[in-house]
Amino acid sequence: MIRVWLITGEPGVGKTTTLLKVISLIKSQGFTIGGVISKELRSKGVRFGFELIDVNSGRKGILASTSQNVGPRFGRYRVNLKDLAEIGANALKWAMKNSDVIVCDEIGPMELFSPEFKRAVSEVVKCGKPVIGVIHKRMKNDLLNELRSAPYCELIEVTYENRDKLSEIIANKVLTQLKGAKY
Repeated sequence: MIRVWLITGEPGVGKTTTLLKVISLIKSQGFTIGGVISKELRSKGVRFGFELIDVNSGRKGILASTSQNVGPRFGRYRVNLKDLAEIGANALKWAMKNSDVIVCDEIGPMELFSPEFKRAVSEVVKCGKPVIGVIHKRMKNDLLNELRSAPYCELIEVTYENRDKLSEIIANKVLTQLKGAKY
């Protein structure tokens, strides 16, 4: 049975927007959601980093930034391993125990620098609860390759043509499972 939905697509196509709409639709049906989302940080139209947000608590941290001096380098950014572990991984672990649905935006190159985050993702996808994640379309990595081929995962590509209706389709898949689920 499918219990992990992985949203993918080209950069800028609306993967995170789709996920945020799915979260809203599921919450409107009375279910709880936990996990982590990321958003761009911009100043005067220029992206300078990415923010991590714990969906449940609202706690925020920095995923990566051009102004950071420590952490692994990814392009012009430095990845904040401390916030990835303390906010990202902990939000996923909390959601595993306390939420009906777990979300993870994004499982991508910056996030996978963190051993704690990778471990939390591995645990979350195997916990039996519905998981909605966003993954990098072309990235090759042992964890992502395993997820793409797992029998319990469905890969869903967001395109400019389908993005307006995709949120409702994904939400309905998750809600159907939730209404019949026993964890």
